[in-house]
Amino acid sequence: MSSINGLKTESIRAIVIAAPLVVVASLAIAAQDWSTLKIPDGLSFSDFTGYENWQDVAVSQTETSIKVIVANPVMMEAFRSGLPASGKVFPDGSKIAKIEWGFKKNTVAPYFVNVPDELKTLAFIEKDTKRFPNTHGWAYAQWEYDPATDTLKTSKLSPSGAECGFQCYSKVSAQDYIYTAYPKR
Repeated sequence: MSSINGLKTESIRAIVIAAPLVVVASLAIAAQDWSTLKIPDGLSFSDFTGYENWQDVAVSQTETSIKVIVANPVMMEAFRSGLPASGKVFPDGSKIAKIEWGFKKNTVAPYFVNVPDELKTLAFIEKDTKRFPNTHGWAYAQWEYDPATDTLKTSKLSPSGAECGFQCYSKVSAQDYIYTAYPKR
């Protein structure tokens, strides 16, 4: 059996094989568990488990991003019944997720079209009049995505808790604090 600086060849092979496994295991342990995230006195990420599979309500584009607004079944039923509408309110249990990406031009499409690029933020809105009476039942949360670390952190818009978005949404109080309409399909 050969050796290098007193280490047997078999020992060196074991170290070479084990080293990548240790690195991979360390990365798995270090991965952020998004389900543990929570806004102070507000919404938990885990309350929105499955949002990736909710039905789309609408898509919007700003100068720097594309957003899809999706809703849980409770809120989708309210949208289908005509909400938001003046004087009508969404039922407790209504939830929306806004998924925001930067955008880029699709270089293979036969026409000009922007498509989602890197994830930017995730935002959640929930109606629960018992938990959030100070905001007519609505609570808000937003997380910013860091692609370098594949982690989320509380957005600068959400540092103070569940009421962070209420002032902005007060502009549409006649529509039960919801901007997004359910467009004809």
